Amino acid sequence: MYIIKIKNCDLDQIADSGQCFRWMKTGEYTYKIPVANRTVEVTQREEEFTFSCDESEFNEIWREYFDIDTDYEELIRAIDAEDDFLRQAATYAGGIRILKQDLWEVMLSFLISQNNNIPRIKKNIEALCKNYEVQGDSISDRENCSDTEIGYDTRSCVIPGWRHIYDGGKENLLDLKLGYRAEYIYGVCEYLEEKPNFLEDLQKADQEKAMQLLLGLKGVGKKVASCICLFGLHQLGACPVDTWIQKIIDEDYHGTMPKWMTGRYAGIYQ
Repeated sequence: MYIIKIKNCDLDQIADSGQCFRWMKTGEYTYKIPVANRTVEVTQREEEFTFSCDESEFNEIWREYFDIDTDYEELIRAIDAEDDFLRQAATYAGGIRILKQDLWEVMLSFLISQNNNIPRIKKNIEALCKNYEVQGDSISDRENCSDTEIGYDTRSCVIPGWRHIYDGGKENLLDLKLGYRAEYIYGVCEYLEEKPNFLEDLQKADQEKAMQLLLGLKGVGKKVASCICLFGLHQLGACPVDTWIQKIIDEDYHGTMPKWMTGRYAGIYQ
């Protein structure tokens, strides 16, 4: 067990923020969280967090994942004193941190997210993971995912890589009831088969270039591309604008996009 104090971090707020879809709530203020071939149980008591791992693993994986080294308190203090709406938002949801997630998992998740709701997105992702594990694909070392005492089924612990999906064929993906999203996912996998360095190129790109690359993929519009930049590349200046954010612009900022939406930390403020 490793215990650490973290300011401006609320597990419930992060879990409900629409950036991650595989957290499992197992008790009050307690979550089981899978990342790659690892899982951890985290319990929150105000600013004190207990991780079911040692300090070495926390520093290796979870410190970066929870973006511990970004000072969110300072970002909240930097909000324009005249921006009452954003200050109220920070008071209400100041425990949201932008997780540093796996790029491919984020791409897959937000392709599935289109015209979808969170419960169904979670169900779709779970079905995807189980399907490729059931087929016997060797996705990765699951030693740390098979621990039944932390509540995860080995079939659903690891996100299948794009090559596993590609090798499984389009029909296999269509059988998962993803609707038109299956076509988009398989299309991206076909693209990655042709250009296997694409994900690496994305990780090296700045936000403008990353958006350009992502918008070249079939099924990826501006909002999904922005989400991938923010949640998969941790480009904190990315600010996804959906119908709800547009409503805020129209109603609370009188139709004019506020300066923070184009700033260095726009994604955090959004």
